[in-house]
Amino acid sequence: MLKKFTFIISVMLACGWSANAQSFNITDYGAVAGGQTLNTQFIQKAVDAAAAKGGGKVIVPQGIFLTGTIHLKSNVEFFLDKGAILTGSTNLSDYERTDRWYAILIADKQSNIKITGYGTIDGQGKALAKNVIKLVKNGAVIDEFKLNRPDEHLRPQLIEIQNSAHVQIKHVTLKDAACWVQTYNKCTDLLIDSINVQSTAFWNNDGIDVVDCKDVKIKNCNINAADDGICLKSSDRASACQNIEISNCRVRSSASAIKFGTASLGGFKQINVHDIEIYDTYRVAIALEIVDGGTMEDVVVSNINAHNTGGAIFIRLGQRKGDIPGILRRVHISNVTVDIPKGKPDAGYDIAGPPEEDIYPHNLLPTEIVGLPGHPVQDVKLENITITYGGGADKRHAFVSLDSLASIPERASEYPEFSMFGELPAWGIYARHAENIQLKNVTIRYKETDFRAAVVMDDVKKLIVDGLNIPTASTDAVIVLRKVSNDVIKKLKTPVAAKKAVVRKL
Repeated sequence: MLKKFTFIISVMLACGWSANAQSFNITDYGAVAGGQTLNTQFIQKAVDAAAAKGGGKVIVPQGIFLTGTIHLKSNVEFFLDKGAILTGSTNLSDYERTDRWYAILIADKQSNIKITGYGTIDGQGKALAKNVIKLVKNGAVIDEFKLNRPDEHLRPQLIEIQNSAHVQIKHVTLKDAACWVQTYNKCTDLLIDSINVQSTAFWNNDGIDVVDCKDVKIKNCNINAADDGICLKSSDRASACQNIEISNCRVRSSASAIKFGTASLGGFKQINVHDIEIYDTYRVAIALEIVDGGTMEDVVVSNINAHNTGGAIFIRLGQRKGDIPGILRRVHISNVTVDIPKGKPDAGYDIAGPPEEDIYPHNLLPTEIVGLPGHPVQDVKLENITITYGGGADKRHAFVSLDSLASIPERASEYPEFSMFGELPAWGIYARHAENIQLKNVTIRYKETDFRAAVVMDDVKKLIVDGLNIPTASTDAVIVLRKVSNDVIKKLKTPVAAKKAVVRKL
């Protein structure tokens, strides 16, 4: 019995639990509300005091507290009371960085960290980014400009936690970062629960970035981001994002709502995304990308309801980095409903998606599953999918003939986006360089006439269609197959007779 009791106490201590955990109010260490006094040193004193006691709860009370970088420490809960606003300085000199990133709250090689409460962390991103731009233009900070803005490594985030374990982020509101809102790099046992992200202050405002982390749960979150909503990345060939669940979130993005990539050196394994509501998103609802030599496998996406998005699904195996392309296989996407408008889905938001039409003119883009010659995307199943397109395609705007499918560019090394190939010959589903593709109980339709084929499959080995409903079609060639082998098509419903609907090209 004594051994069992000792074990339980040890587990509680390891998880940062204590019946007598002390509280450390930042005002007791000199912090002053009002938003004018820089409180960095006073808040840090409270964190250090809690850490010196073996852990505790650092309290940010009601009020506006201006700060630079705070270093979080093991067994410390950083709690923002209701009405508390932790405001980031607009001066870059008030920030410190990890080996790479500036941020308001930083932790490196720590354990049992919590950021909780019902207050707000406000990065003042617009003003901060403008000041960083001035520093670069004046030569005070050296940086290579990208699209007339300093690189993201010079623009502070709100939270940057790396190489840490047992991390919890709960209930807080995160507002207006100058760059990515929050990044978790090589962390294990990470929980992000019931947070509210409102960040449309500047470019690169990803809502949540998880990099090479293991055992992660992201749930019950509300995300409104100027860039990708929830993004998994992999920056280390020896690591990967693994055993991650994303659930019950509401996401709006002026890029892609749920994205794996672009950084994809190690890869993404055993990922489960389910019960997600997506709205007013510029690019696609779901983007799965391996372009840096990593491996993506065992990905399950289900119960997605997306309204007013630029595209539905984008799956891409490319070769931006690495001696050989990576591997993308075993992806199951099911129970998805997507509504794609004719117009720009994020029009009216502060930071809206860029006018890509000027680079690659195109009509509305289909769901895309695209690999490389000799390196196919493998084992993708789309099941119980309904996608409704605005339609209204115009040949005068962009056109690819069904007799010139081979002319569609590969763009193996380019940055992956659903618009990277320009105009595509299908309005519903387009797959190229793929193997073992299954469509089961899939419905695709448009509201206004589209002159293109509904489905185009090019260089696909083993195609199984078991229930494909296409109630709208303006051409006899509803499904076009080029270099497709070992295919089975059954339960096909189209306005065109099946013998005419399926066209094979050499």
